[in-house]
Amino acid sequence: MHVRDAVEADAEPLAAIADAPAAAMRGLVHDRTVRVAVAEPAATDPNEDAAADPADLLGFVSFDARDDTVHVTQFGGTRQAAERLLEEPLRFAANEGMDVELLVVDGESSLSDAAEAAGFESCGSGPRFEGKGTTRYRVDRA
Repeated sequence: MHVRDAVEADAEPLAAIADAPAAAMRGLVHDRTVRVAVAEPAATDPNEDAAADPADLLGFVSFDARDDTVHVTQFGGTRQAAERLLEEPLRFAANEGMDVELLVVDGESSLSDAAEAAGFESCGSGPRFEGKGTTRYRVDRA
């Protein structure tokens, strides 16, 4: 698995993973830090991964920083990809001395499992989105 910055061409496969409109995901790529996990590239061209086949996209994470906290705004994909991608905001937060927080929609067990495997701890209920409950996960700076 290879992790890279998302590009606008990733909007369609991101939309499929997030079950969101492609236009919204295009905006996400422009407005947030977005990293994607793709299957290992077969080519040796350093620019090849930016044009990867959308079917090779395994997952994504988007995040931003406000005040003293890095907020994971969205993440998804395979459990293995999600777990690996959560390392990105954790690394950024560690370098900046910040906490990290994310929400998982109740019932999304693979994402909850990925969050816990990456070191996040459940800290109670989060807000409801479209009538669905969420669980708040957090990693406090050491």
